[in-house]
Amino acid sequence: MIAFAAVVLLGVNMYVQSQGTQERIQQELSHRLSTTLRIQRISVTPWWGLKLSGITIPQAPGTAGADLLQAKTFRLRIQLASLFSERLVIKEISLIEPHVVWAQNEDGKWRLPPPVTALPPPRTESTPLPITQPTSSIAPAATAAAPNAGSPAASGDTETTRITQPGRSAPEIRRVQLRNGYFHFLDAKGKSVARFEGVEFRSGFRDAAAVRGQASIAKTSLRDHFFLENLHSPLTYDAIALDFSEISARAAGGAINGRFVLQPQVEDSPFTATVTFHDLQADRLMADAGGPAGMVTGRIEGRLEANGKTADAEALAGAGEIILRDGVVQQYSLLIALSQLLRIDELRQLQLEQAHVKFHLSPGVVMIDEVMLQSPNVKLTATGTITFAGNLRLEAQLALDDKIRGRLFHALQENFQPTSDPAFAAVSFDVTGSIDRPKTNLMERLVGRDLKDLGRALSTIFGDDKAERPRKKKKRSEQANAESSPGPTAAAPAAGDPPAMPSPAPTP
Repeated sequence: MIAFAAVVLLGVNMYVQSQGTQERIQQELSHRLSTTLRIQRISVTPWWGLKLSGITIPQAPGTAGADLLQAKTFRLRIQLASLFSERLVIKEISLIEPHVVWAQNEDGKWRLPPPVTALPPPRTESTPLPITQPTSSIAPAATAAAPNAGSPAASGDTETTRITQPGRSAPEIRRVQLRNGYFHFLDAKGKSVARFEGVEFRSGFRDAAAVRGQASIAKTSLRDHFFLENLHSPLTYDAIALDFSEISARAAGGAINGRFVLQPQVEDSPFTATVTFHDLQADRLMADAGGPAGMVTGRIEGRLEANGKTADAEALAGAGEIILRDGVVQQYSLLIALSQLLRIDELRQLQLEQAHVKFHLSPGVVMIDEVMLQSPNVKLTATGTITFAGNLRLEAQLALDDKIRGRLFHALQENFQPTSDPAFAAVSFDVTGSIDRPKTNLMERLVGRDLKDLGRALSTIFGDDKAERPRKKKKRSEQANAESSPGPTAAAPAAGDPPAMPSPAPTP
C-alpha cells in the first residue's frame, strides 16, 4: 500500500508538473483574476497538498518598478475524501511571503493590470455549451464534454440543474492565512501612499459567506510621514460589512485605539472610523513628519470620528480634537526673531498652559474651528481651512498681556487692539501658502505704516529683501556713472592768479 501510494503521488506530481497542465492552471487562474499570473513550479505532497511556488503578477504596461506581486508559496490543503464527493473541502489556503507593489492608474485607482497573455481559446460553434452558473473544477465528468443539441443537458434537464444549485458544487473553505506579507501602495506619480510590513492574517469561516479572524501588521507607514507599529485587531467579514472592531497600535511612543467598518457591498463602499490616541510624543511626531527634532515637546492626545466613501477620496466628513499636554515650543526661528525685535524673552521658549486644535471635516477641506496656544503672557489663536492638498488659509491673532506689551516701542504698542479678555491686546494677521511652505503677514501687521524703514530691515533679516536689491543696484550704477562722466571744462587761470581751490565734494 505504501509503494502504491508512493507511485500514485509520483504520478500526480509528474502530471501537475507537466508543461501542459501548468499552462492550463496558469490560464485558469489568470482568467479567474482577470490578470496575468505566472507560476514557477507546482507540486503535490501529502502534508501540504497542492503547492504553487514562485508566483508573480507583472505590473501594468508602462508602469515602472518590479512585479506587482511576488509570492514565495501558495498552498492548498484538500480533504482527500472530499475528492470523491460532490463537494470539495479545502482545509486551508495559505499565501506565504507575498510582496505587493501596487501603483494607481491614471484615474487614481488601484486596479489589477489587464492580462497580457492569451486566455483559453473560445469553444467552437459546433460544440455549444449551455449557459450555467460557474461551477468548481471538480464537477462531475458528465459536464466535462459538450452535449449534443438534443441531449438532456442541452435542454436544461436534471443533470445541469443539479450541479448548478447553490451549495452543491461550490467548494467549502475552512481556513485562510497570510504570512509575512509586504504591501506598498503608490500614487500615479510613483510616490509612496502607504506601506505595510509584516502583515499576518489568519481566519476561519463560520459559513460560506462569513469570516472571523485576527489581523496584525508589524509596521505601517502613511506617506512616509506617519508610522504605526504592532497593529492588531479582530476581523469580521460577512454580507453586511468588514469590521475591524478593536484596533490597537503604537505610534510615537503612545497608544492608538479605534474601530473601522467598511460596507463593500453598498454602492461606493462607505466606511466609518473612530480613533482615539494618547501619550504620543510631539517631538517624535514632528521628526517623523520631516520637521526639526526638539522644537515642540509634550504629550499629544485626541480623537477623530470620520465617515466617507472609498470610491471618493474627497467625500470625507467628521470631527476631531488634538490636545498638547505639557507643551513647550522652543528654537522656532520666527519666535526667536520676534523676541529680539520686541524684547520679549518669553517667546524664545513658550511654556504652554493650553494647546489644542478643534476641527471638523468637509469634502476636500479640514475646517479649523479653533487653534489655541497660550502661555502665561502670550496667546495665539486661529481659525480657517486646510485643504486635503495642504493649502492654508487661516485668520490668526497674536495677543500679549499688559506686562509684555509695556516693553514694546510706543509705535508697536498702538498696533495691538483690545480683546474680549481685558488682560490681553492682540494684532490680527493671516497665514497662507501650504503646510510645507507657510506664509504670513505678521511682521507687516506688527510694524504698521509708521515704521516702513524698520519693516525693510526686518524683511532683510528674514531674507525678503529681493525688492530692494534692484533699487540699490540702480542707485550704485547711477553714482558710478556720475563719477566717471567728465564735468564742464574749467577756465585756465590767468598768469599771477592764485591757483583755484577745489570745492569740497559731498560724502556719499
